Amino acid sequence: MDFGFIITIFLIGFIGSYVSGMLGIGGSIIKYPMLLYIPPLFGIAAFSAHEVAGISAVQVFFATIGGVWVYRKGGYLNKSLIIYMGTSILIGSFIGGFGSKLMSENGINFTYGILAATAAIMMFIPKKGIDDIPHDQVKFNKWLAAILSLIVGVGAGIVGAAGAFLLVPIMLVVLKIPTRMTIASSLAITFISSIGATVGKITTGQVDYYPAAIMVVASLIASPLGAMAGKKMNTKILQIILAILISATAIKIWIDIL
Repeated sequence: MDFGFIITIFLIGFIGSYVSGMLGIGGSIIKYPMLLYIPPLFGIAAFSAHEVAGISAVQVFFATIGGVWVYRKGGYLNKSLIIYMGTSILIGSFIGGFGSKLMSENGINFTYGILAATAAIMMFIPKKGIDDIPHDQVKFNKWLAAILSLIVGVGAGIVGAAGAFLLVPIMLVVLKIPTRMTIASSLAITFISSIGATVGKITTGQVDYYPAAIMVVASLIASPLGAMAGKKMNTKILQIILAILISATAIKIWIDIL
């Protein structure tokens, strides 16, 4: 493994984790296609979809820790939301993580494409007035939150993502959670989800440990930096960046599938 390999993998991890901390997503929606397409472009390495999903699962686990640490103060973490959605997504991600080894690479990519397309559509639904709700007065349908996060968990476990790129639009559009609370709480829920996906990938031998270790180092540096930037940004700008990011990834994945 040469210096070029280390730098490339580190930069992919750094960029993805910075965005992860800033937007409250695990970062796999960026790192999955970057790991799949960038290393072969430079002739450095060629990871399979199974390897990319395994590396992403481990990396997300560490990226979300850094983000949650920055958001731990200020009332942004909704404990009830984290418990209900976190428990459900953990169960779902265990099921998806173990079941993924039975799927073909096209099956994994197809699942990723469906998740990304659904998230992209939801991000363009108007979200009026959600940021006017005081954080201590936020209410949501607990059972609906639990059921939706269970479904997200299964799909996320399959692709090695923690599912936050789909959780965020669900929390904003369906559950009507304010943007900054959504970002902070989704990082905590994503951390819980990544436990299931990571254990599933490791126990079925789907993790390439060397690039995963490089990305973990990048995550621990970049994720807190992204979270600090996200706390200062206008919530509308955060929503626009999320919408563009999710849409671009969905289009790219579907172009490759079709």
